[in-house]
Amino acid sequence: MLQVKASTGLVALMGCPVEHSLSPLMQNAAFAATGLDLVYLAFAVTPSGLPAALAGLKALGFRGANVTVPHKEAIIKYLDAIDPAAARIGAVNTIVNDGRLTGYNTDASGFLRSLQEAGFDPAGKKAVILGAGGAARAVAFALAGAGCTGLTIANRTLERAGHLAAALAGLSVLVKACALEEEELRPRVEEADLVVNATSAGMATMEGAVPLPAAWLHAGQWVYDLVYNPLETRFLRDARQRGCRAISGLGMLLYQGAAAFTLWTGKPAPVEVMGEALRKAIQDSHAAK
Repeated sequence: MLQVKASTGLVALMGCPVEHSLSPLMQNAAFAATGLDLVYLAFAVTPSGLPAALAGLKALGFRGANVTVPHKEAIIKYLDAIDPAAARIGAVNTIVNDGRLTGYNTDASGFLRSLQEAGFDPAGKKAVILGAGGAARAVAFALAGAGCTGLTIANRTLERAGHLAAALAGLSVLVKACALEEEELRPRVEEADLVVNATSAGMATMEGAVPLPAAWLHAGQWVYDLVYNPLETRFLRDARQRGCRAISGLGMLLYQGAAAFTLWTGKPAPVEVMGEALRKAIQDSHAAK
């Protein structure tokens, strides 16, 4: 049982919204399993409140933080330092406070590890990424670094998709940007080996929404939805019915969290404990419906 004492160290989650997040359950289970006197708390932080929230992290001596939507890109300018990999990606999801706030990106490694464990090797493959925010940036750089030869970045606003495509220039991958609603996206989805949903479509607050028509998918493709709650989104359910290999975002959540745990504590993460906490939380939420 979690016990908070005067000596207990603090780790935060900052985003808006945060009510749906399972990170507090996962990280607090990890702290308890390893006997660390730390507690992980979620804070709803609006974009206008982000500078003050970061000043508070430092002033109150928080060990660190996770950063989620919509702050992963905007937060960079407020940090004291940034890890080179996170700087290349242009997005931060983990902060370490040692008197200076340093930003890291564990989303990219978490995504790639979960994808490879599922059995997909990006080398020589083509992928479509739906969305162009902080999570999409991590996915794009992870796939490019793993040898993906063709990437299509599709977003509601073409300009933002273009910015991400431009950031990938110089890497050994052909990149195309297009608008999410455009018909030109369909043939790119049809020829892709992997389709990744990095939009908010399908989250608990948008349950039932899909980022593109299921008719564009076909048997043999891999479909990855970064949404993890619900565990099976309508997008993944439609993909399975079309004969696709479907992967939820639970693995990415787990492995990015494990990497963040190590950054904050210097200790190996208890991955099995963290995974079990996530699975139980999702089972309990389904049972409550």
